[in-house]
Amino acid sequence: MEPSQYRKKELTRLSFNFYGYSRESYKACAEMIRSTDRKHISILTSWFFLMNFVYLVFSYLNLFGVNEERIPFYSAFMLVSLMFGVWVLFFPKSVDKHIYFAVLSSIFMLLIYGILSSIAQPYMPATMFLVLLLLTSLSYVGSMYIMILISIAGTGIFIFTSYSYKTFSIAYHDTYNVLVVLMLSILLHYSFQRMRIAQFVLYQQDLEIQRKLEIKSSFDSLTGLLNRGRFFSIAEEVLKIKSEGILALCIIDLDGFKQINDTLGHQMGDKVIQVVGKTIMECLRIDIVDKNISSWNLNQPFDFAGRLGGDEFILMLRGKKDREELTAKLKEILEKLNATSFDSVAGIRASVGVVEVFANVKDIDVAYKMADDALYEAKRSGKNQIYFSKKDIREAE
Repeated sequence: MEPSQYRKKELTRLSFNFYGYSRESYKACAEMIRSTDRKHISILTSWFFLMNFVYLVFSYLNLFGVNEERIPFYSAFMLVSLMFGVWVLFFPKSVDKHIYFAVLSSIFMLLIYGILSSIAQPYMPATMFLVLLLLTSLSYVGSMYIMILISIAGTGIFIFTSYSYKTFSIAYHDTYNVLVVLMLSILLHYSFQRMRIAQFVLYQQDLEIQRKLEIKSSFDSLTGLLNRGRFFSIAEEVLKIKSEGILALCIIDLDGFKQINDTLGHQMGDKVIQVVGKTIMECLRIDIVDKNISSWNLNQPFDFAGRLGGDEFILMLRGKKDREELTAKLKEILEKLNATSFDSVAGIRASVGVVEVFANVKDIDVAYKMADDALYEAKRSGKNQIYFSKKDIREAE
């Protein structure tokens, strides 16, 4: 068999095992599968506990043909289901971590109960095992091969015990019924779980579309930095948080950028903008991969940056212990830009306006105005330098 044919056959096998989806698609849904299985474990365990409790009451009262001899049986399974239910209810993280063990334990508990119930009524065709076999097949998402194996193994044990404890005619009746239910449960398991996986995959696709839309609406396409609107919305949220150390708003404007566009062309100008964005990311240690803004913990004092448009950039630096540390970080950016050399560009010059933001300031526009004024002073004083606002920002309110 040729390698390509082997891979095709392997993909077909995996597709059936994962309900008609690839291993990758199945793994992408792993968290939702765990959540669904844990929910179903909780539901089935609660139902199982109540069912045994009702039967236990019937045993004490000797109702509906359930006599006192069955009290130990129902008491034991009620205790097991109670302990299992406590684990599922109060330790969900542990259940998620050992979800396969939890699912298998639930299935085995129910199928063993069905088999023992059948043995306890040797003069009647079994019904409980058939119900539980069908119920477990509809409840849990596992893998197709494992579920088939468990169903066949449970059915085999059930048939063996029927012929061991019942008359041939009743055991034969049990065999016919269980084989029909077995085929039905396998078919329904594949169909139902395939629909569930389809829903999970569709949900994942919706999340991916939302993520891409969020990125498109939040990040500058040229640099990967936050766009103007998203930067200011995040900055406003940051101002509401009590921060340790210095909080500073900085505006960076490139010096002589118009000349680059005019002499080297707009394509080279775009490349300069990209280099500046990359340099800012590297110096501030911004993770370009982490673009899921909804997961950002703004309480953590991380730095972030955006592009205002054209050759202007804006930074919010957080958690610096003093002005010296803040200045050192901005100098690092300037020095790397000055040392940049590619094609016809020999160094990128930039002016930086900085304002320290105090705890009582809640309006980002006030801080922006102060930083912009400081930038103007940096330009007026000779460019390619860092200029701190001389005014206390509280005076501008």
